[in-house]
Amino acid sequence: MDYFKKYSPFVNLLLLFIIVNVVLRIVLLFHPITQSSFGILEIVKIFGFGFLSDVFVFVVASAFLWLYLLFLSNSKYEKPWGYVIFGSLLSLLIYVSFFNTILNEYGGSLPEVGISFIALKTFLFGLLLFLPNYRKQIRLVLYCIAIFIFVLVIVQNAISEFFFWNEFGVRYNFIAVDYLIYTNTVIGNIMESYPVVPLFTGIGLLTALFTYFIVIHTKPFLYNLPSFSDKIKGLITYVILFIISLLVIPFLAEQEKSSNVFTNELQADGLYKFYVAFMTNELDYHKFYETLPDAEAFAILKNQLPGISNQTTLRTIKSDSAAIRKNVVLITIESYSAEYLKEFANEKKLTPFLDSIAKESLQFTNLYAVGNRTVRGLEAVTLCLPPSAAESVVKRTDNKEKFSTGSIFKQKGYTLKYMYGGDAYFDNMGDFFGGNGYDIIDKKSFAPEEISFSNIWGVCDEDMYTKAIKVMNSEAKKKKPFFNHIMTVSNHRPFTYPEGKIDISPKIKSRDGGVKYTDYALKQFFAMASKQSWFKNTVFVILADHCASSSGKTELPMDKYHIPAMIYAPGFITAKEDTILMSQIDIMPTLFGLLNFSYQSKFYGQDVFSPEYKPRAFIATYQDLGLIKDDVLTIISPVKKVKQFQLISLPNPKLKRGFNLFYEEKPMTKMREDLVNETISYYQTSAYLLKNKKYQK
Repeated sequence: MDYFKKYSPFVNLLLLFIIVNVVLRIVLLFHPITQSSFGILEIVKIFGFGFLSDVFVFVVASAFLWLYLLFLSNSKYEKPWGYVIFGSLLSLLIYVSFFNTILNEYGGSLPEVGISFIALKTFLFGLLLFLPNYRKQIRLVLYCIAIFIFVLVIVQNAISEFFFWNEFGVRYNFIAVDYLIYTNTVIGNIMESYPVVPLFTGIGLLTALFTYFIVIHTKPFLYNLPSFSDKIKGLITYVILFIISLLVIPFLAEQEKSSNVFTNELQADGLYKFYVAFMTNELDYHKFYETLPDAEAFAILKNQLPGISNQTTLRTIKSDSAAIRKNVVLITIESYSAEYLKEFANEKKLTPFLDSIAKESLQFTNLYAVGNRTVRGLEAVTLCLPPSAAESVVKRTDNKEKFSTGSIFKQKGYTLKYMYGGDAYFDNMGDFFGGNGYDIIDKKSFAPEEISFSNIWGVCDEDMYTKAIKVMNSEAKKKKPFFNHIMTVSNHRPFTYPEGKIDISPKIKSRDGGVKYTDYALKQFFAMASKQSWFKNTVFVILADHCASSSGKTELPMDKYHIPAMIYAPGFITAKEDTILMSQIDIMPTLFGLLNFSYQSKFYGQDVFSPEYKPRAFIATYQDLGLIKDDVLTIISPVKKVKQFQLISLPNPKLKRGFNLFYEEKPMTKMREDLVNETISYYQTSAYLLKNKKYQK
């Protein structure tokens, strides 16, 4: 059959797909972010199973190629069929152009896209029908364009996978799905972060080169198109291969069970990983994770949260003193790892202001972010519950009227605002905060003269802080306390910011520059704030949303979740370094304790100064859910997998006691079942409360 011979487009594109993926695996294998070494068996798995995955994934992904090849024909242009087909296409074009169709019902740009596609198809068919003497040349041009598109998809996907690995240290996951949804912001980020013209020029030239060789090699197929009987045989064979591929691909994915995360990621096929992420970005906890009877899970939870009863986390938080109704400003800093601070042995002097203010603050030196994305940090400080499997609550449709830090402040008579220098549409922030009682101040709220610098993510931090000062000055006149949550944007690729502010040029577009400018802008904010009437009556909470990177050899590398966190209020909060193990979800309940708030709580987060608090922390990806306790990291994962690691501190002589960042995560052969059950109880009960709408305010 011509479809499977050496001059077949299918065979040639399959060969290209395999070669490109082999090269990609080699590049990723030696990439600096791939912090691991591999044994012979792991190398065999990476390239052996990887090869098989690529073959079967290509078979499935080539469905559109097969449709194109099957409809390549000369007979359809013969009388009368050619005129019948052309007349049908022309009638369809008139219908969609001048009458109300299903495309109009969907609205948007879909009608224009549909009309353009049908018009192009009608025009091209007409050319081939009415210019038979030039049919061979026209078809060759169209064939070159088709092959170019297929080759471009292969090459572009490989380049995209490289840059995704460069950012996250993994193949495509649900973050890539999010990036597909927020196309404008992501494309803008790429435009500002990378040398786009040389990059896309290179991709174009490489694609053209591959297209040239494939077209030259497959001309015999184009000039001697398969007969009708060969098409039927080829189609039957392809359908059989397609069905086999659908069965084999998930089986090969199940073989990705090495203890080395990088082995699993390199072994996988990126396109299939994207498909899985697209289909499973919400995970049913009871279906994918280890479970306990609900009553038992809540009984275990009660050991950590005394006062709860039945299947709820509702309990009374009672202070012995009168509530202190100070203003509160919560600043979550984009991508700020603890390792940037001087006290964590960083010698680059990137955070001089934050280093200085830390000495005047209640500094938490052993606090961990719950996740590796901004929405996870926002979820943690707002809802104070363990990270949910797959999608953050912030991104879900059922994200409104939740029990939140904002709802507590509102009970106490505070005004609420969420301030973000970008568009709050991104990551569903506006919908989440607006649906939980916050007023939104984002880039759309800025007058043109209030913006001195912006990039694709939004206005620079200085502009955001200047706007915040104006808003808080206005709020202070109302004689009501305010709670304002500010989310920064400048410490994010492309790391551009105003010229002349720091000694690292924004033209370099370096992470160090982003970190240092963020620190500089924070200094300017406090310089302005200290001159305002409300300053001495305000508590500032400063912490990161997540670390700069989350990749590592293990599923949940500890140092990639360790973030700076501090509460600053001179004359009110005593400055000290607190080394207690805690989670991002504990920061606001701890603040409520310092403010002597009494309230009915549903939070999993706790006041770490309460005698009932038992030190623990949560860290997670979108699938792996972890609990740190008693120097053990317990991880539960789909499908009902459980792992435990003994955490062995790796000392650094430059660090003070309580400032450690790095741990060896040594797999435990004998499980601590009490910690396994405690981990399950946290995540299972929080999933139960969210699913059954019991975490409402």
